[in-house]
Amino acid sequence: MEMNHVLIVEDDKEIREGVEIYLKNQGYEVFQAADGVEGLKMIEREEIHLAIVDVMMPRMDGITMTMKLREKHDFPVIMLSAKSEEVDKIMGLNIGADDYVTKPFTPMELLARVNSQLRRYRRFAEKLNKQNEGKNIHVVGGLELNEDTVEVTVDGEPVKLTPIEYKILLLLMKNPGRVFSSEEIYERVWNERAINTDTIMVHVRNIREKIESCPKEPKYLKVVWGVGYKIEKQA
Repeated sequence: MEMNHVLIVEDDKEIREGVEIYLKNQGYEVFQAADGVEGLKMIEREEIHLAIVDVMMPRMDGITMTMKLREKHDFPVIMLSAKSEEVDKIMGLNIGADDYVTKPFTPMELLARVNSQLRRYRRFAEKLNKQNEGKNIHVVGGLELNEDTVEVTVDGEPVKLTPIEYKILLLLMKNPGRVFSSEEIYERVWNERAINTDTIMVHVRNIREKIESCPKEPKYLKVVWGVGYKIEKQA
């Protein structure tokens, strides 16, 4: 299992080092920063999975730092504070912190919060991945294109396409019903200005031979005369 990276942002060196020793013993990789400015620099430089951020710090306090990091990052943030009322107020302001620990705290207490936040975050990330999993599969009737495996099937049977044929089909399948001119297909697939688009006609004919049961009467890849090509939306 990969090691989680924890950032401690705290102006008190003793607290920082004490927490680091404890987290390292538990198998975490630890990064330190003495204030919010250093903390943000560290986040840009390293991959951080969780930050422990002190509220009161010189140069840039923990509240400002948390608000700034939330513009780009969604990993858990645990705030440290000397007064519980202060943190209650901060959590109420919804600055993007996930939890807080009041000083003085025991290392065990902080570690329990770190573990629980990382567990929750991992579950959330896994759920998000599952939701996004199917996004790379395009299905139109019995025609299916999987971007992750670069495979095309028709009614479950694999179809062998050349890289150019695959790119043309992907473009059309991502936009079922939309008509693309030869120029537009050429420019999007070759990433250069269309000069001679006759090749598109040849590629389309080849794709048809491979995906249509009756290429003369195509079910999927249709020509819109004088305009271009499209993948027909299926009922």
